[in-house]
Amino acid sequence: MMHGQGKSDSPIVPLKSPNKAALAVAEAMEGRGGAKGNAVRGSTCQTQSWESVSPALDRIRETARRDKQVRFTALLHHVTIDLLRWSFYQLKRRAAAGVDGITWDQYEAGLESHLADLHGRVHRGAYRAKPSRRQYIPKPDGRQRPLGIAALEDKIVQRAVVEILNAIYETDFLGFSYGFRPGRSQHDALDALATAIYRKRVNWILDADIRAFFDSVSWEWLMRFLEHRIADRRLLRLIGKWLKAGVLEDGRLLTVERGTPQGAVISPVLANIYLHYVYDLWVHQWRRRHADGNVVVVRYADDTVVGFQRHSDAVRFLDGLRQRLQKFGLDLHPHKTRIIEFGRFAEQNRKARGLGKPETFAFLGFTHICGTNKRGSYLILRHTIRERLRERLRQVKETLMQMMHRPIAEQGLYLKRLLNGYFNYFAVPTNSRAINSFYYNVAWYWCRALRRRGQINRLTWQRMTRLIDLWLPPACVRHPYPDVRFSVRTQGGSPVR
Repeated sequence: MMHGQGKSDSPIVPLKSPNKAALAVAEAMEGRGGAKGNAVRGSTCQTQSWESVSPALDRIRETARRDKQVRFTALLHHVTIDLLRWSFYQLKRRAAAGVDGITWDQYEAGLESHLADLHGRVHRGAYRAKPSRRQYIPKPDGRQRPLGIAALEDKIVQRAVVEILNAIYETDFLGFSYGFRPGRSQHDALDALATAIYRKRVNWILDADIRAFFDSVSWEWLMRFLEHRIADRRLLRLIGKWLKAGVLEDGRLLTVERGTPQGAVISPVLANIYLHYVYDLWVHQWRRRHADGNVVVVRYADDTVVGFQRHSDAVRFLDGLRQRLQKFGLDLHPHKTRIIEFGRFAEQNRKARGLGKPETFAFLGFTHICGTNKRGSYLILRHTIRERLRERLRQVKETLMQMMHRPIAEQGLYLKRLLNGYFNYFAVPTNSRAINSFYYNVAWYWCRALRRRGQINRLTWQRMTRLIDLWLPPACVRHPYPDVRFSVRTQGGSPVR
């Protein structure tokens, strides 16, 4: 599958065979697997579907790259049965059902007839978007995050439209935008931020938080932004149907007048398009026209961090950003947005002024701390956010107590998958204490659950150790240092892309 590169000063290029061990580790960590959990037949079908769809999307991508002003007038006809079939096999097989109650397996039973009917309704204009089923999940701070679970057919069509939009906008998006983009991940954003602080003159950090972004997106502005590149009224009406479908909560249909449902397949790309025009283009222009010193930017969805060489730039930027966001119906969170002193010289500068250690900031699950390595050189310490670590352990503890009467092999397989997923994200250099703490707490909770199900303390720690060695993957660092991997990804390019 080919995807257009984002607009950048030094674009990401394909990785070359490394000649050093550290680079080999960095390269290995960037692998991306295919869809999980689908049958062999599904893999064959989606491959064949994509082979027929890809050339058409490649033509869209090339046209968008060649002419930045072109507006596409005929896009909906690219939503073919082949693209819908491929989109279906990209969905999670075990995902929760929407308001229609239809599961992935049920839909696959008559897939070809279902897709033919869906394709006909989409192109006749008879397709109607169903409301999302609202479900709440707990946040680390104790609040509830609302998620919208779309009906299965809505997910299929949305996934197809996402591919079309990506073909257009991946050529427009700027290099410092990382969220929900093909070939980019949270670790790419984390690497870019750390490398920029290491290599550029960054002395101040603006940690900005847009309050309730997904609930505040203006439909009017979003459609106007889409019309910069899309002149196909049928596709625009299709997107409007999803925005206006409403939410079903406790059996009541709630109408909404703004925002995109969190959890919808289409929401991430719409959010990126919205912020591209509201934030990215403005930032790119501001730092060229108004900054007196270096300015580095990293954005992942609605979470952004901006680094400044000069404090005066940071203050003026924050004032301008508030005004810019308010124009488009957005607002910065007053308690979560702040300017802090951070960087290679922050500690010695604060010490010279009689101040304490530099403050920390959180980004993508990690608390970033100014520290030093064993040789005394500057090092950014990245630790798992404490509240998230505690919340995750609480969830594991509750799950193990619910599973304690199930076979040990089933519990061991659950914990193996859990720890591998956790380590694949959080097992970065300088975070060993947190991943060791998570590992040993999980092992101890498992031991307590097994002892409790027998109601007598027969399980010795020696026997428990054998179970741990059999099922639990070791707690070890799985990622290289950010500047090493970033150099591999960009072939030594600038961290400010």
